[in-house]
Amino acid sequence: MSTLLISATQFLVGQNASEIVRKADEMMRGEKSSYSEMTMRIVRPKWERSLSFKSWSKGTELSLVYITSPAREKGQAFLKINREMWSWNPTINRTVKLPPSMLSQGWMGSDFTNDDLLNQRSIVVDYNHTISGEEQIDGWDCWRITLTPKPDAPVVWGKMILWVTKKHYLILKSEYYDEEQLLVKTEMAHSIKDVDGRTIPTIYELIPAEEPGNRTIVELNAIKFNIDINDSFFSLRNLTQVK
Repeated sequence: MSTLLISATQFLVGQNASEIVRKADEMMRGEKSSYSEMTMRIVRPKWERSLSFKSWSKGTELSLVYITSPAREKGQAFLKINREMWSWNPTINRTVKLPPSMLSQGWMGSDFTNDDLLNQRSIVVDYNHTISGEEQIDGWDCWRITLTPKPDAPVVWGKMILWVTKKHYLILKSEYYDEEQLLVKTEMAHSIKDVDGRTIPTIYELIPAEEPGNRTIVELNAIKFNIDINDSFFSLRNLTQVK
């Protein structure tokens, strides 16, 4: 009987961890869809630059990102449908399908990868979730949840650790590890505000583990959750026409 109780407890904890991750993901992306406007600041020891973009998402399979500034990069767009991703560059009038090898490359020269930006579904469906502890982050009580890849999952990371608040289900800290279990980068969420009917972080800072002085800061300027948007919006045709 004791073995059965232990197995049942482990099952329930696993279910709870997955539910927490799902709720945390939906808190930032919306249960059905979302539209957001963001500014990204890329900081390096000797220089920094900024860019702004719009982002649409629906469910866990559809997303589109459009660069609005600076002028030299305005019009570039990125599309994800299921597990496939494309980029559009108006300067060369060309659409390129991103191969899996490009998922780990920096997006627009930032510390965020193509996978980070376009493949957020991954944390919900491609990993096993385990509650590995409880800690406080900036005064918020959090679950610490360890994510390990499912067999044959098409993911970049060998492991992730998320700190999710018990109130509001906010991911305040994320650690990304490579296949050798070495820390690659840490993401922190700040400036929690009430936006469009929910309490969410509005600033994210990504810090590489082995590149002193490097960081990328993303500020959420506007967001709308659960908007009406047709699946046809997320198409290769619209990738070249979206504004």
